[in-house]
Amino acid sequence: MMVKRNSLIFLTAFGLLLTGCSKSGFEITKDDILEVARDDANATKSECENVSIKEQKGSYIVSFNTNGGSYEYKIGKDGIIKERSFKRGAKEETTETEKVEEPVKEETTKKEEKSSSTSFDENQQQAINSVLANSGLEQSDVSNITCSLDSNTNQYTVTFILNDVTTTAVVDAATFTVISTILG
Repeated sequence: MMVKRNSLIFLTAFGLLLTGCSKSGFEITKDDILEVARDDANATKSECENVSIKEQKGSYIVSFNTNGGSYEYKIGKDGIIKERSFKRGAKEETTETEKVEEPVKEETTKKEEKSSSTSFDENQQQAINSVLANSGLEQSDVSNITCSLDSNTNQYTVTFILNDVTTTAVVDAATFTVISTILG
């Protein structure tokens, strides 16, 4: 009797555990969405002003200002950035908008690449473009760009200097998605 009773208790506990784990949807708060946008913009909480978060058709529209410019993001309820827009200062002509799903091809970047002393292969340039777009920058905004492939992890490491601050980013070599960005 003791074995059957312990088995019954174990099966009941296991069933409750599975029931608790079956919730596949998770709730993302507005604070989480704002953190995604601030992280993408490399902005701290104290650097952000005029923060606005609006819910719109299954997404959130997040906007805020920093000393560098103003940002606007369209972020899905799953926490994935769908679109981003960056304006430097108050000038409209420097507006950059990017749909994240589509790869960005910039002809000016290739011209700059040819004129610089460092040249990158097509995949390295695509990794660099991903990092710069993720940071709301252009190649002409930064200096000392390097890009190397770690074949063990299949990841590119991209480094550059902006305003005397070195930024290091890791990019997935298969999808050219920015995995992490470290300032310092």
